[in-house]
Amino acid sequence: MLRTLFHFFKPHRKLFAIDMMCALVVAAIDLAFPLVSRYAMYNLLPGRVYGVFFALMVSVALFYVLRSVCYYFMTYLGHTFGVHVEADIRSALFHKLQTLDFEFYDKNRTGKLMSRLTGDLFEITELAHHGPEDLLISILTIIGSLVFMFMMEWRLALIVAVLIPIFLVIVMNRRRNMAAASSNVKVKLASINSEIESSISGIRTSKAFANEGVEQERFRESNDTYINAKKGYYKAMGSFNASQEFFMCIMPCAVIAFGGYLIMKNQLNYIDLITFTLFVNTFVTPIRKMSNFAEIFANGMAGLRRFSEIMEMKPQVTEKPDAKPLTVREGRIDINDISFAYNENAEVIDHLDLHVKPGETVAIVGHSGGGKTTLCQLIPRFYDVTEGAILIDGTDVRDVTKASIRQNVGIVQQDVFIFADTILENIRYGRPGATFEEVVEAAKRAEIYSDILEMPDQFDTYVGERGTKLSGGQKQRVSIARIFLKDPRILILDEATSALDTITEERIQKSFDELSRGRTTLVIAHRLATVRGADRIVVIEDGRIAEEGSHEELLERNGEYARLYHTQQLSE
Repeated sequence: MLRTLFHFFKPHRKLFAIDMMCALVVAAIDLAFPLVSRYAMYNLLPGRVYGVFFALMVSVALFYVLRSVCYYFMTYLGHTFGVHVEADIRSALFHKLQTLDFEFYDKNRTGKLMSRLTGDLFEITELAHHGPEDLLISILTIIGSLVFMFMMEWRLALIVAVLIPIFLVIVMNRRRNMAAASSNVKVKLASINSEIESSISGIRTSKAFANEGVEQERFRESNDTYINAKKGYYKAMGSFNASQEFFMCIMPCAVIAFGGYLIMKNQLNYIDLITFTLFVNTFVTPIRKMSNFAEIFANGMAGLRRFSEIMEMKPQVTEKPDAKPLTVREGRIDINDISFAYNENAEVIDHLDLHVKPGETVAIVGHSGGGKTTLCQLIPRFYDVTEGAILIDGTDVRDVTKASIRQNVGIVQQDVFIFADTILENIRYGRPGATFEEVVEAAKRAEIYSDILEMPDQFDTYVGERGTKLSGGQKQRVSIARIFLKDPRILILDEATSALDTITEERIQKSFDELSRGRTTLVIAHRLATVRGADRIVVIEDGRIAEEGSHEELLERNGEYARLYHTQQLSE
């Protein structure tokens, strides 16, 4: 995982190098002060060389000015470096999320993914910035201090050298507890984010049912779980800090106690004891940094581990190394003896054959859960068939790039997603490089142009979160305009009008008729009255084709289609 982190350091290695150089200067100045003090007390003050003494002290003050400047750059450039690393990691994670299949999003909630894109990455950034910097200063200062201590009085230095490993063993043990607690906190925080995302997205539904109290209770439970996780983390942190503070205090005490004993035996003088005390104080700060680093490392590694989990995931729908772009000239679809299951125990499509001619409109009908939508999701390779093959113009969809398939297949669904942007940008989403004139033409063909002109800012009208300022019919016509702009050879209409009233449906049906002209079209429909004009109607039951033919032929057979049709006629 650390190798993964260091990979993101490379593009910003200049900033990292400056940060490390400043840390090196800080460590050198911290080590120099006790030595300079010892030299002054041994040579300058006893020899009454006061001019040199004060000149030396002014030099020390100037070096501390330099140290402050270094800390400024470490703070500014170090955090800048961390932000760049964070941005690169977030970009890599977002790119990875774009490559993962529908199956991944079927299993993971949006709030948890948002937590990984925000909170986890902040912890990784803190590790990227403060980790190397604190580690370098601490190691250099501690090792340097010990070397000079051993040179002055090895017996006194030995006490410090024995205490440090004991301290580090206890710190590392406490750090592991903190790491486990930190991972648990991140999991609970992700759950809270999921609850918030779900509650806010469904706020209109909860208000409609007057269920604000239910949502509040659900959130309270998640919040309490998070509090308990945090308590566990703070308990581990408290144990960690208590151990740290004990050793921070016992170390100077041990040095002065044994140093005093050596002075009593005339084996040490006051100057060396003072110098020892300065050195102890010098690396007490780095040891605190090491302790803080342990916390940063625990949090950062927990975030990095969760980041790596996603980065190591492989999409189930993969491209062959030699996959080429698909060029659709006719729009013929051949579905050859395919089967598909979301898992081993739930087969949805069972050895199904279907052949659609270029420019033909085929309606797919049947009971809910029969496999209609799943079949149409297999054509653009949102999922891969488990058996058989799907061919477009004679080419297996698994032999070409996914992007080229989806560029040639246009999908209009019942639940249209409208971005929180303007009408213009929502239509232009069908082809991001389209000109304003092309967007206007697409809006006219989708019969939403007149509606747009009546809006406050026309094409620049902001439509709200998920298009809350638009009616259901307007949202659907925006999605149709997108497809006009995309201009695919193959069109899939997935129950695109089932949520609309009859009058709006009839109006939009004209847009669909215009949209379907000259394209191979698959229509998944719940209302059978809307598919009477299809070239062919296919009835799917339990993942298989039960019947197929024209509207009149299927009524004459008096089979499943006829039963569905007459049932709907009676209900209307």
